[in-house]
Amino acid sequence: MRARVDEIVFDCAAPAALVRFWAALLGGDPVDRGADWSFIDPPGFTRIAFQRVPEGKAVKNRLHLDLAAGDIDTASAEAVRLGATLSGSVVTDENGDFQVLLDPEGNEFCFVSG
Repeated sequence: MRARVDEIVFDCAAPAALVRFWAALLGGDPVDRGADWSFIDPPGFTRIAFQRVPEGKAVKNRLHLDLAAGDIDTASAEAVRLGATLSGSVVTDENGDFQVLLDPEGNEFCFVSG
């Protein structure tokens, strides 16, 4: 038997706020199942859920999302307008370009092109 990804879950302090950031970034309607659990179904992607946990984020993510962006600067500016923070500058390597950002709770994600 093989398993399949049902959803990707972010631990966080404020699920209702974080789901709205990601819904604005990726599309999909934010759904609050309760004070401790929210989710979105972004078009063309698996469900992303947000679960309240008591502890704060302390270190770098062990997993992050890479989001395709035709224009990294434009995508990054929009994400910052929505509440993200830039982490460093655009990096260029043999595979293309990427920009690391932090969502409103400090979870890393990247815009990539190339």
